Amino acid sequence: MHALVADLVLPGDASMYVMSAMETSRELIRHSYYRYEFATVAVMHSLYALEHVLAERLAVDKPLQDLIERAVDAGLIAAELDRGRLLRDKLTQGAVTSAALGPVRATEMVRVVFDAVSLLLRPSAVAEATAADTSGAQPEDQLAGLWEEHRRALFPASFRGVDIEGVDLVLLDADVHGLVQRELNGGLDDRGIAILWACIADLEKIVPLINEEYCAAYFARLRTMAKLPAARHIPTAT
Repeated sequence: MHALVADLVLPGDASMYVMSAMETSRELIRHSYYRYEFATVAVMHSLYALEHVLAERLAVDKPLQDLIERAVDAGLIAAELDRGRLLRDKLTQGAVTSAALGPVRATEMVRVVFDAVSLLLRPSAVAEATAADTSGAQPEDQLAGLWEEHRRALFPASFRGVDIEGVDLVLLDADVHGLVQRELNGGLDDRGIAILWACIADLEKIVPLINEEYCAAYFARLRTMAKLPAARHIPTAT
């Protein structure tokens, strides 16, 4: 059970209320070894943190359903987060019991909440990605930080299976993610460098065409991340 929840990391910049709710949800999963129903309760408890952070970010006092809908429309979170809220409603209505989820499934749903809360607590990702271009951090540290952040970010759910100007967004994301990981783990070969530059060309083409905030921020960060290792491998003039 310890290994199951090991990557449920609390965001360091959260309020004590949010930290408490998230830590409790994590520990409920851990202790579902002793009481199976705790796994489902963990998902319900994680929603307290999500509702609190959404209300602060959107500056409105609305029910969780309205908050999620507004945040999805604004591109701040993925629509899949509403599954936890739907489960909570079914529990309230008596349609399911607290034994509805096992520890593995509960962990997946709580992890989505943890990732969303971490993203919501950060400044606008668009501004963050732009600032990364001019930050004074060392390129190696900056690349590792961006890669770790991108690894934990949710892919924009409404853009799965979408292509823009002939560019498949899921494949582009996977290609850049894999190339950056290879660069961090020892460096790219000539073929990898060529593919990376092709990915950057695609990113330069599609990012200005994305009109959803979260998706635009997601791929703007991906572009910034791709440019850092590419700068070490400027292609020679031909």
